Amino acid sequence: MFEDLIKQLQGLNGRSISIPIQTDEKGYIDKQCPSPQCEFLFKVNEDDWSNLFRNEAVWCPMCRHEAPADQWFTIEQVEHSKSEAMVVVKGEINNALRSDAQKFNRSQSRNSFISMSMEVKGGTQRTYAMPAKAADVMQLEIRCDNCSARFAVVGSAYFCPACGANSVVRTYHDSLRKIRAKKDSEEVVQQALADAVGKDEAELTCRSLRETCLSDGVTAFQKYCEGLYEPFGKAPFNVFQRIDEGSELWRSALSKGYESWLTAQEVSSLKVLYQKRHILAHNDGIIDQRYVEKSGDSTYKAGQRLVVSKGDIEVLLSLLDKLGSGLGDACGRT
Repeated sequence: MFEDLIKQLQGLNGRSISIPIQTDEKGYIDKQCPSPQCEFLFKVNEDDWSNLFRNEAVWCPMCRHEAPADQWFTIEQVEHSKSEAMVVVKGEINNALRSDAQKFNRSQSRNSFISMSMEVKGGTQRTYAMPAKAADVMQLEIRCDNCSARFAVVGSAYFCPACGANSVVRTYHDSLRKIRAKKDSEEVVQQALADAVGKDEAELTCRSLRETCLSDGVTAFQKYCEGLYEPFGKAPFNVFQRIDEGSELWRSALSKGYESWLTAQEVSSLKVLYQKRHILAHNDGIIDQRYVEKSGDSTYKAGQRLVVSKGDIEVLLSLLDKLGSGLGDACGRT
């Protein structure tokens, strides 16, 4: 009586249901880091996913978590797939029941004193899966310097998902971009905090943000120079946090020091900013005589508290961008 239903249920045993995934308008498919601590969302070019990526390993562009290629579906794709698979199964069972009902009804004799019929309600249901929709286009598109794989992110990316390589140049410029974003967002952040927790907390937070911009810039330049310097050997510890020593190291490697890309005044300004970062990191921003002597900054006296302005941050970004580009060109890493 229920031959079609039994056959359908037997066919479902061990069966897999394929759920299509749409690409966005630029041909990218959505991926998500499977690490619960990260879950970073990004996109990869569909052709490159087929031709350049390996099944054995894919890397997260944010945290470099490594996992096989079949573990990078997004949470939304997984939930959509579960829902669509259930729709397909229900539809096939419903249609098998309808087929059995029709066969049963045709088999009944019209001349019988007692007649029986079977009815399946709900109408014909679909037995195909709808594709998972693509998320909005991500504006920051990247091509890996090492393997040429194309991927896209929101914000920043540090590693290629296809080969795991870290681009020293891209990471450096991303770091400078993040510093600029912090500086440019200060008014918005301050107003939001003032409305939420009060003006005092808003002022303290924004002052701290400005001060961390100096530290972030110095650290970004240090890591950038360490990466560029690798072909020449291992750089001395933290040498690129010291302007004169870093310049001399590059002069030995490239026959060019920082003065090849910055004017004397710009080098002097960079030294002052580096000393400001040092006094913030090691003396909580309280000026000492050593700072006055080493920086040549006559605007402060020992015992004062350092003030970091948005102008300081803008100058630092401009000088680090100019110096970083010059070093990158000289090292063939543009």
